Amino acid sequence: MSKRRKNPRSAAEAAPKRQKLRDTFVPRPFAGLADEPEWVALRELVPAASAPLKLSPELAAEHGDRTVTLATVLPMAWPAMTKPDGRIFIGLQRHVQSGDISRDLAVAVLCALQTEPGGTVSVPALPGEGPRLQDILVDGPLEITMHDGFEFWLDEDASDDPNVKASLERANASIYPTVRLAAARAAYWCRVPDKGHVRWVLPDDEDSALDALSRLSAAGELLLGDGTKFAGMFRAHGLLVPVWDIPGEPEAAEWETPLADFAKRYADALAETGPLESAARRAKQGLLGRQLTLR
Repeated sequence: MSKRRKNPRSAAEAAPKRQKLRDTFVPRPFAGLADEPEWVALRELVPAASAPLKLSPELAAEHGDRTVTLATVLPMAWPAMTKPDGRIFIGLQRHVQSGDISRDLAVAVLCALQTEPGGTVSVPALPGEGPRLQDILVDGPLEITMHDGFEFWLDEDASDDPNVKASLERANASIYPTVRLAAARAAYWCRVPDKGHVRWVLPDDEDSALDALSRLSAAGELLLGDGTKFAGMFRAHGLLVPVWDIPGEPEAAEWETPLADFAKRYADALAETGPLESAARRAKQGLLGRQLTLR
């Protein structure tokens, strides 16, 4: 029996090296998609909604007629799930994510396509480099369906999993009434217990949008009408999202005209060129002080 010791260095050299994944932060992950503001809104503002996604011709040819549906959130914040009939759901709001949300979602789609119908989808926390949403989808406006609850998760003829049912009940209890407004793309009304909000994901470059809002603020034209308050704005995935506090009693439809009027004022301010005047510069500093960044 040999008494020679194994060389640990040789053993380490023989073992395959594990590839180290690097995480890169992409500040505007949905840039390049036709409906970028709606992707941001569904990610950050909307509790329950869904939209069909169309796979690229190459993926559609490879995987057949499996339908893919984007959902704001899935049971227990899963990144993806498959149905026994082959349908795929992709969750936009999830707990684990890398620095590039577009890459995360693309990997979830690809992993689900590789999963047998009805099987559990395994999605890596850090996907590494590879195709993004912009590479795997046929781009176009999202056909969004708003839901009052998350029952669209479940099939009518399927037996309810206790964990999923509990997650469904918790999710439904957390929903505030939310309505998609027609006056502007990616604008939403919601009602919280003591007031309402209007939130609008602006489609424009952040600097240009901020200058336009600053001009409106300096001119006293930032409000949606009497009884409203400009609460501030989010920076969400590279876009600005102004938020207004509004009275809680009026229904969503009553804010269509005020928002349409504001959208016209905003478009006019956005078209202005040249440096900001002193009043607008002061207003800009005030707006920056009431800004919250979402990542």
